[in-house]
Amino acid sequence: MPQVVPPVATYVFAVHSGDHVYVSGQVPLREGRLIAAGRLGDTISVELGYECARQCALNALAALKAEVGDLARVARVVKALVFVASTADFTRYPRVGDGASDLLRGLFGDAGRHARSAVGVTTLPLNSPIERRGERRSVSGPPAGTSSPRPS
Repeated sequence: MPQVVPPVATYVFAVHSGDHVYVSGQVPLREGRLIAAGRLGDTISVELGYECARQCALNALAALKAEVGDLARVARVVKALVFVASTADFTRYPRVGDGASDLLRGLFGDAGRHARSAVGVTTLPLNSPIERRGERRSVSGPPAGTSSPRPS
């Protein structure tokens, strides 16, 4: 699990409200650097976009874990929103977004199946090719630090 990516502006990385946690947008930073910069359909391949979306999901999981203490408390992944910086003729947004969705399904099983939107935009912060936002996860189960069959 990566370290929590610190916010780059005036916001917090996650907010817990009721039984949901809202994770701020995540770009594909690994060890403090973007793993790719640019746009899909130009300098970024679909395969690299998929990897970037996966890294965004890993960063979101790090923020979630920091907020709730233990990923075993995640009862359900509810919604994901994937923004893809792309050229006007690029249309493979769903495949790129699968990088995040496949990771969550693999980690949480059926509880990782979620609603999702994947949309194209002209640019993203830091010239990132992908940003993943608005992720909500229901939180339940044992308090942080106790054992559970879910991932931690």
